[in-house]
Amino acid sequence: MDVIINLANDIFKPILAMGGPIIMLIILTVLALLFGVKFSKALEGGIKLAIALTGIGAIIGMLNGAFSASLAKFVENTGIQLNITDVGWAPLATITWGSAWTLYFLLVMLIVNVVMLAMKKTDTLDVDIFDIWHLSITGLLIKWYADNNGVSQGVSLFIATAAVVLVGVLKIINSDLMKPTFDDLLNAPSSSPMTSTHMNYMMNPVIMVLDKIFEKFFPGLDKYDFDAAKLNKKIGFWGSKFFIGFILGIVIGLMGTSTPSCWSRRCIFMGTCY
Repeated sequence: MDVIINLANDIFKPILAMGGPIIMLIILTVLALLFGVKFSKALEGGIKLAIALTGIGAIIGMLNGAFSASLAKFVENTGIQLNITDVGWAPLATITWGSAWTLYFLLVMLIVNVVMLAMKKTDTLDVDIFDIWHLSITGLLIKWYADNNGVSQGVSLFIATAAVVLVGVLKIINSDLMKPTFDDLLNAPSSSPMTSTHMNYMMNPVIMVLDKIFEKFFPGLDKYDFDAAKLNKKIGFWGSKFFIGFILGIVIGLMGTSTPSCWSRRCIFMGTCY
């Protein structure tokens, strides 16, 4: 097992050293070429994804730099001890893609998906390569815990792989079940290839049960459709994303400093990033 792990590290470390955006550029470009996309279009898609990932990382870095002082001052002023920072999904994805095991879990799930298609257990081909990190971080956490609690590396890898495969199979099956819902939302025919294997939609079976309960006991509740888009349509500028970000910046600034120049700069900054 150690030989396999060392070999994997020797192969993947130079690739991982290039960084997440470049790795995803290569993976998406190669995948698109395998599906018959022209090279120029495949490369364009890969570059756009790399730029998007870099932009997300840059904005998160800017937000952390701009608001870390205010949040630290807020903790000092209130006496609240906040020891954990919610960094959001982008840093987690970057960290996860920094592990060679993510490529291993990707290969495992590609094989599982192809086997399911061959056995006619699914109609979904999962091409959302980037979001394999959702499964990988689960496997990595399980492997880390097992490795640090006396479990051999071979057994810990087996347990982590089994967990990744279990959740991966469930999300592929869930994407089949959600296909009619996506067709309805998008006004698309049943022949449309659109569905999603995103982990967020794993909540949908529970939500659909709750929806039936609400329909039965609160029949008029579904007449009220409240979301950011509807709010923006109703009240215009006051419901826009950048104005909401502007207000959040003021609130965070006021919590952390008493200097108008500081919180005023933060409100503009938050409005820009939001």
